[in-house]
Amino acid sequence: MLLGTVRRKLTALVAFSALAALVVIPVLSYLMHRQLVDEVDDRVPEAIHGFDEELADDMLDLRVTSRALSELGPTEPALLAKDTATLVRLSEPFHEAYPDIDIVFYDVSGAVVASVGCDHPQPTLPAMPVGHRAVMPHGCEADPTKPPAVGVVRAVGAAGSVLVCLPLDDAYFTNVRKKLGLELALQQSGKLSYATEKFPKHHLGDATAEGAIVSARGETWAVASFSPPRMPKGDTTLQFTAALDVSDIKTIVRNHTLFALAILSATTLLSIAFGWRLASRMSRALSRVNHAMSKLEQQEYVKVDVVKTGDELEDLAEGFNAMVVGLQERDKLRTTMGKYMTEAVVAHLLAGEVELGGKTLEVTILFCDLRDFTSLSEKRNAQEIVGLLNEYFTEMVDCVIAEGGVVDKYIGDNIMAVFGAPVSRRDDAIHATRAAVAMRAALAKLNERLAPRGLPTLRFGIGLHTGEVVAGNIGSAKRMEYTVIGDAVNLASRLESKTKELATDILISEATYELAKGVIEGEAFGEIHVKGREQAVQIFKVRGLRTP
Repeated sequence: MLLGTVRRKLTALVAFSALAALVVIPVLSYLMHRQLVDEVDDRVPEAIHGFDEELADDMLDLRVTSRALSELGPTEPALLAKDTATLVRLSEPFHEAYPDIDIVFYDVSGAVVASVGCDHPQPTLPAMPVGHRAVMPHGCEADPTKPPAVGVVRAVGAAGSVLVCLPLDDAYFTNVRKKLGLELALQQSGKLSYATEKFPKHHLGDATAEGAIVSARGETWAVASFSPPRMPKGDTTLQFTAALDVSDIKTIVRNHTLFALAILSATTLLSIAFGWRLASRMSRALSRVNHAMSKLEQQEYVKVDVVKTGDELEDLAEGFNAMVVGLQERDKLRTTMGKYMTEAVVAHLLAGEVELGGKTLEVTILFCDLRDFTSLSEKRNAQEIVGLLNEYFTEMVDCVIAEGGVVDKYIGDNIMAVFGAPVSRRDDAIHATRAAVAMRAALAKLNERLAPRGLPTLRFGIGLHTGEVVAGNIGSAKRMEYTVIGDAVNLASRLESKTKELATDILISEATYELAKGVIEGEAFGEIHVKGREQAVQIFKVRGLRTP
């Protein structure tokens, strides 16, 4: 088999289509972005600059008008005499020249004397710096609904003052819109004061000083917020927003998109035609493996019909079939071994840890032996004894396994269980003592079931001890047994033997008691000497478990 054949085939198939997309999509994205950005970079700043120039001309008109009216010879006498008609006649030429501006005359007390272009002038002279432009929230008008304005105050000798202001109203913005070709909005103290007819108000919050491109409702706008340099700053800050409709660029982008899509479509069709047959064969081979894997998940060992592809797909199918054979053998082995040893030991052995030797662990050993079993066996045949033992072992082993213990071996009617091997836990002693108490209760229930059948009451003795052992595979390279050995095993066995002598059913060593005393009710029996051990052993009788 040629290595890497499948990889090269799939790479060539995918790369051909991907290459077209990688070429066309970035170009398309770049063209769209550049056209929109260039439009904003060129047209919006130019429009804002044009607006500032228009405003500069209007500011100049305010200065010229206010200076001229304040310096005219007849103005001061007319203001002193409060001659409204003369003041209006003097102002009319300026109002005709600059029809957007308003003119108001105030006497020395700040009261209105005459006005031109202003229907309801402010009754008193606004507090403004003389000779400087200032923003007026409602212009020269006393009406709070009127738009803001830019105004200039000039002193007229000792007779009073003249106020000239330019309202930023509909007429003003309409004129600017016609000249500059963009939509405008004015915000006063953060609230929308005015917007031209086509201004996209829903994009007002999207505007930034650098300019932003936003799309909605089938339109694309370039929006930018700005404060004209020549706009005076007063108590109220005015914020302008310019919006430029750049939807026409979409037509250009659309043409580019269609062209790019045509190229992409052509290359995709070619790649599909080129790889159709190849992909079909690969798909068929992979589909068979996938179907077999689905069956495998349901514990159905199905082999794959190998498709002759001449590449790794064929190797995959053959390897899958070999794996199925191996799993069948492993399950068969596990089932067989499970009849003779615990699941924990089976897992340990199947993990490949079958070398001779072992490791030192601290475990709790439990020995459980039936009392008077020899005399019981003499009065019954072998079949009855085996059936009774199996029933007894089932109850006892369930208690051991429920607490995470491992049944190491059966020695006649004796059970040896280990808590802490192959993997030790901090609370192994607690689990072991709980298992012993559970075995006591299980034996009582078993006796209740045996009594109606005419069988004698069964009694047992249990001994527990906690200590270090060597846990591992003992035997020869050809025949091994996973078990634990050490003085702790011998002592647990001796404690089990002592239960008959001391007329109790559960005895534990001091080492086990110290670890489990928080969960059991124990009674000290004092020290005893056991065979084969010089040092006395403190032992305890287990009455039961503490109430939580």
